[in-house]
Amino acid sequence: MKITDVIRRPVITEKTTVLREDGRTIVFQVARDANKIDIKRAVERLLGSKVESVRTSIAHGKIKRQGRYVGRRADWKKAYVKLREGEKMPEFLQGA
Repeated sequence: MKITDVIRRPVITEKTTVLREDGRTIVFQVARDANKIDIKRAVERLLGSKVESVRTSIAHGKIKRQGRYVGRRADWKKAYVKLREGEKMPEFLQGA
């Protein structure tokens, strides 16, 4: 699995912004079948920073409807990546 297949995009919400203020935690949307070791290797190669820990969770898709038609959004996985002490946050996430 390639790095770009493992890490899809950074998740930027109010909750993740508060987590990011400590300067060490970043949240990514990742592939459903990626494990913690794959995520750690991908982040270390992509950002060039050492990773201390990775926590993952599955976000279940919502059931949405439009009129009488019912559909369901896909489930997705997110990873909370904590960088080691002294490692700096990548520049593209500092101002966001």
